[in-house]
Amino acid sequence: MLHALVLAAEEAPNPILPDPAELIYGSLAFLLVFVVLARFAFPVINRMLQERTAKIQGDLERAERARSEAESELADYRAQLAGARAEANRIIEEARRTAEQLRRDLQARAEQESQATIARAQEEIRAERDRVFDELRSQVGQLAVDLASRVVEKELDDAAHRRLIEEYIEQVAGSGNGKGRSAG
Repeated sequence: MLHALVLAAEEAPNPILPDPAELIYGSLAFLLVFVVLARFAFPVINRMLQERTAKIQGDLERAERARSEAESELADYRAQLAGARAEANRIIEEARRTAEQLRRDLQARAEQESQATIARAQEEIRAERDRVFDELRSQVGQLAVDLASRVVEKELDDAAHRRLIEEYIEQVAGSGNGKGRSAG
């Protein structure tokens, strides 16, 4: 039996090692397929891989350019925003100064107009006072002449009438302002 086992072991093919003819045919088929693939398929595959690599590289470069442009535009935008804020602050400050100057000008103009109105009013009061004083002088003179003519019972001529009025007014004016003649 031992002998039968040894014979069976020699005749049974080794499952790990292939048959030498299959090994040769398989190697030749592999070489043939490899040559065909190396001649026709591998260049196409390599070209596709290179194109894909170039496309990916180009996409990365475009993305990097877009990112740097975006950062540049963001920096420009921030600079413009800062400039706009500075300009707005300058305009506000200028408007504030202009408003303050306008307020001072209006206040000065109102003060001037007020002073002019007061001066006009005082001048009108003086003129009215002088007019009333002249009118009063005339009336007092007329009353004095009437009184004197009644007392004297004679009519005075115009020149004497004026002289008498002027003397009487000077006497009344002198006693009216506290500077009248003192007795003694």
